[in-house]
Amino acid sequence: MRTCSCLNIFIWTCMLHVVDLTPLEERMNRYLKRERTISLSEDHGKILRRTKRGWMWNQFFLLEEYTGTDTQYVGKLHTDQDKGDGNLKYILTGDGAGSLFIIDENTGDIHAAKKLDREEKSLYVLRAKAIDRKTGRQVEPESEFIIKIHDINDNEPKFTKELYTASVPEMSGVGTSVIQVMATDADDANYGNSAKIVYSILQGQPYFSVDPESGIIKTALPDMSRENREQYQVVIQAKDMGGQMGGLSGTTTVNITLTDVNNNPPRFPLSTYQFSSSESVPLGTPLGRIKANDPDVGKNAEMEYSLVEGDGSDMFDIITDKDTQEGIITVKKQLDFEKKMQYILRAEASNIYTDPRFRHLGPFKDTAVVKISVEDVDEPPVFSKSFYLIEVDEDVKEGSIIGQVMAYDPDSIKNLIKYSVDRHTDMDRIFNIHSANGSIFTLKPLDREAYPWHNITITATEINNPKQSSHIPVFIRILDINDHAPEFAKYYETFVCENAKPGQLIQTISVMDKDDPPRGHKFFFEPVPEIPLNPNFTIVDNKDNTAGVLTRKDGYSRHKMNTYLLPILIFDNDYPIQSSTGTLTIRVCACDNQGNMQSCNAEALILSAGLSTGALIAILLCILILLILVVLFTALKRQRKKEPLIISKDDVRDNIVTYNDEGGGEEDTQAFDIGTLRNPEARDDSKLRRDVMPETIFQIRRTAPLWENIDVQDFIHRRLKENDSDPSAPPYDSLATYAYEGNDSIADSLSSLESLTADGNQDYDYLSDWGPRFKKLADLYGGDDSDRD
Repeated sequence: MRTCSCLNIFIWTCMLHVVDLTPLEERMNRYLKRERTISLSEDHGKILRRTKRGWMWNQFFLLEEYTGTDTQYVGKLHTDQDKGDGNLKYILTGDGAGSLFIIDENTGDIHAAKKLDREEKSLYVLRAKAIDRKTGRQVEPESEFIIKIHDINDNEPKFTKELYTASVPEMSGVGTSVIQVMATDADDANYGNSAKIVYSILQGQPYFSVDPESGIIKTALPDMSRENREQYQVVIQAKDMGGQMGGLSGTTTVNITLTDVNNNPPRFPLSTYQFSSSESVPLGTPLGRIKANDPDVGKNAEMEYSLVEGDGSDMFDIITDKDTQEGIITVKKQLDFEKKMQYILRAEASNIYTDPRFRHLGPFKDTAVVKISVEDVDEPPVFSKSFYLIEVDEDVKEGSIIGQVMAYDPDSIKNLIKYSVDRHTDMDRIFNIHSANGSIFTLKPLDREAYPWHNITITATEINNPKQSSHIPVFIRILDINDHAPEFAKYYETFVCENAKPGQLIQTISVMDKDDPPRGHKFFFEPVPEIPLNPNFTIVDNKDNTAGVLTRKDGYSRHKMNTYLLPILIFDNDYPIQSSTGTLTIRVCACDNQGNMQSCNAEALILSAGLSTGALIAILLCILILLILVVLFTALKRQRKKEPLIISKDDVRDNIVTYNDEGGGEEDTQAFDIGTLRNPEARDDSKLRRDVMPETIFQIRRTAPLWENIDVQDFIHRRLKENDSDPSAPPYDSLATYAYEGNDSIADSLSSLESLTADGNQDYDYLSDWGPRFKKLADLYGGDDSDRD
């Protein structure tokens, strides 16, 4: 074909090299294969002959980065249908047609209008066709061809990082990998050596090397020491064209650090260390610091200190400061200049972590001598004990020695010591101490019940140097002595029912004692010796530090005796035995069938039972009724004024008449009935007075008061008030005195004049057993004719 001549012209502008076929190139070669092969057609079994194509061309080649003045010629399109008369027109379409690639439509010459860069686009696919200008018919079918851009070495290698950082352990062997660097080249790796990179080291020799092909940096010297040099800067070059002359290159920097390994044992800079300490320093006081040097860093330099030997290893201790890696020597026991003035120790510093690979460089420890001098100071006195406990009986006599404290001067001078009591701890000055020998003695009597413990402070002071003093607490325990008698635990309000039966428990008594015997309290109860057998009550010891009071007779009478005094002897079992007599006051009260108290005399109710809620309500109701009665009386007086019996000039209403004569007893009907006083409810309110005419008496309807809570005295006062407020009742303003006691009164006489005429005689022989205090009474009532209670 004629197009082959055009192709030869294009090859003249290209570099001579073997053309690598691409998949697109293979597509173009299919056309050549079709011209050189004969295919069999299946239609009618006929053999098809090769048909000659009108035009054909291979791919074109074009150099990148063309710098000539004229446009770069690419190639020429031509068909054998072209007669040269200008009837045919060549048209080019595809990648860059019209902009990058321009075709002469008359001649078919193709030129590159711009400078091309293979790194931007390495090949262009275009289509060409030839048409008849007159008819517009294609004289050749549209055909595809490729323009491939040939590479030139216009890109230098570039590393993936501008700066690399790496580390490798010190003492590593030769050839130990450190890091791999990598560079890339934008040129075509399949075309020539433009992209073939070779690595080399420009800076960092002889310590490191680099593999020219892989870019792996390795150590080049054995046993590099971090302590000698830690940081290295290595410059690596990457060059294309296989490292040949004219190739382009790029560089990068690699900072390499040698990491530490424990290859250095600790070493003390001094063989001997000197320290001094006062003998009075507190325990745990630091005396000084020692430090061993270790060139390693981090955990490889961590060490611990210990005292391995010496004559004072039990007196001192050494601790490790983790921050500074120093050994701190401290006081473990109290120093004493008088016992030892200097100590010689041996301290050891050793690494905590070791590397087995470098044990041959050891041992990884070192020792040094530590000398400690003890300085003498003037010390205060020292007591023989940290505290003193003294026990003393509470009955100790004043001035008695109860204990002793001892102190000494620890200094070699052995100054004399005097003792004293800190009066801030003994404000009452109960104790004192002999200043010379430390003997403690009492100044005042002791009382365990008031102060069972005394905590005082004793001071020991050097006589020659009063500033040197020490204090010690002294705890004084007062031991109990049985010097208090037992007594009733409380005041007992005891009562006995009038209907009580013999053997009834009316009170349980408990006692208390201020003493504190070591074996506990044990109390006993007995009647007093003067009255060993009481006819009314008996005492029963319950054997549990309590006693019960029981009745001994059947029934008691408030009218005969409303109060009994029962003396009880109480004693303990400690030595010396202490006893006391407690008197129990027993009141006689009226009770119901269940033994519940209902009423006692006025004094008993106030002292023992008090006023219950029901009694208070009853009293309030009575007061309200009295107020109503007063209002009624006042209203009736205003409505009806009764003519008085005596109307004369000798009006005696202002006189006071006293009836102080004795009447004729119960036969005297004019006398007042004492039974009414005892039982106000039984009085006859409708009984007419004998000294007033029946028609003149104004009957007043009164509301029955609540008499159950009103005694005789209240009743008399109320009756007097009623008489005074009634103008129709004689003797008008006189004062009626109810003081007569008749012969046959149901109330027994309180006088002893007629005691001989009583139905029975009282036996008072027991009065002689009550002791000298009742001797006179026994003489008056003793004998065979004594009345019995």
